[in-house]
Amino acid sequence: MAEHVSRRRLLGIGAGLGAVAAGGLALSAAWARRPAQTGDQLVSEVPLPQPFSVPLPIPSVLAPVASTADGDRYEMVQMETEAEIIPGRSTRLWTYNGTFPGPTIESRRGRHVTVAHRNELPVPTVVHLHGGRTPASSDGYPTDLVLPEGWTESASHGHGGHGMTDGLAVVTNVQREYGFPLDQRATMLWYHDHRMDFTAPAIWRGLAGLHFVRDDIEDALDLPRGDHELPLMIADRAFDADGQLAYPSLDPSLTGEIGVEEPFTAGVLGDVILVNGAPWPLHEVDTGLYRLRILNASNARHYELEAVTEEGRRLPLVQIGADQGLLSAPVRHERLPIAPAERYDLLLDFGDVPVGTKVRLANRLGSGRTADVMAFHVVREGTSMPIPESLADDLPEWDRSEAAVVRDIAFRAGRMNGRHGWLIDGLPFDPNRTDVTARLGDIEVWRLIADVHHPVHLHLVGFRVLARGNGEPLPHDAGLKDTIALRPGESAEIITRFDGYRGRYLFHCHNAEHEDMGMMANLEIV
Repeated sequence: MAEHVSRRRLLGIGAGLGAVAAGGLALSAAWARRPAQTGDQLVSEVPLPQPFSVPLPIPSVLAPVASTADGDRYEMVQMETEAEIIPGRSTRLWTYNGTFPGPTIESRRGRHVTVAHRNELPVPTVVHLHGGRTPASSDGYPTDLVLPEGWTESASHGHGGHGMTDGLAVVTNVQREYGFPLDQRATMLWYHDHRMDFTAPAIWRGLAGLHFVRDDIEDALDLPRGDHELPLMIADRAFDADGQLAYPSLDPSLTGEIGVEEPFTAGVLGDVILVNGAPWPLHEVDTGLYRLRILNASNARHYELEAVTEEGRRLPLVQIGADQGLLSAPVRHERLPIAPAERYDLLLDFGDVPVGTKVRLANRLGSGRTADVMAFHVVREGTSMPIPESLADDLPEWDRSEAAVVRDIAFRAGRMNGRHGWLIDGLPFDPNRTDVTARLGDIEVWRLIADVHHPVHLHLVGFRVLARGNGEPLPHDAGLKDTIALRPGESAEIITRFDGYRGRYLFHCHNAEHEDMGMMANLEIV
């Protein structure tokens, strides 16, 4: 097991510190010194490569095994494999189709996609298409397990004593088909494991991949395409002396006791920044305009991104899209915060960067090696193109006065099963309890209240940010989102319409350790 560095617990808690302590989680006041990220950092024991010495991999695009007028069918195998992440070392990974990240799916708005997942891993799995407008039967509810062949454990084993006695869990053996109508705006989604109590270590081991939805609105815009559109899945990890992934699970088999070792209950951070599975990679570009499709797939680490030239000049990051698709107009950022599970669609122009120089994608919230993410090496002349002044005109315009209900929902530390946990409205997750009931078609306003950093994610629906505290939304809150990064001691208002499908869904913190340790709740749409 790699060492941890408790003095680097970077948990900005502000006004929420007292609430956390009262909830039963003894947090160091040192965490309040810098509002960076929630958690504790592992330190790798293996020699690490120099930044910008490994080429950026681009995840492969998965071809359908069948296509008809009704849609496309894909097949994936969840399997353990060995891969070279740290140069010269072989690392065991849990993967989709043997790659980390998993293969990318490219689909069209409104065209049905079926993905058959076969589980050849040693534990049950669940697949969630994050950001997808998906019927409840295929949304990846945490107890809807796909069991590996020969699995003989009881239905409740390994799920924190919650049990699955409500009769709603749908358990299948070895293989399950997930159906995605994808009747939604063009955007970048991602898929990942969502098994109850063990989401965090499963994602850490490699179970994550990208899924793009395209539509005619996006196609009509003059945006970078082909090799000028780069998917970038950012994730931090740590490695032991043998080059294996280090993670502080209480039960490394992921079948029994849930959670992580005590110093990491606020979140697990790694000291190696991976992009598309490569450490601090380098990518060759020309002097043209590039579209960066960025996902923060880290368990707990927050980033504040900036593009910096070798002489220290910042290039603007022009945001054209959020979690749930294109904005109505671009928003320029010098620095852009991104929390776990958030996605941003950005344009980066290398037009005035001299050939032969590098541009770093830096992390202002990092220190030492975590202050770097990747770099771009400008190696040739390219063709410039203008940034569109207007983008999409199909964003929903919900009004607060139309809300059928306004809810206050608190995300705070507390006790779960006699130990530290993370709670929503004072309760840990229970699949047998309905926490919020919403009527199909209703508009609702939710006031979300945090003690520490919590990236809050709603399944099925997108939302708009109405306010932060008593102020306006921040510039990066633009557009339609499905995850909002609540800052320490902060409240925020969001508005959404519960359309699409009836059934049982979830909302939860996407700090994956918080999620596993109780910070998840049921949303029933009736």
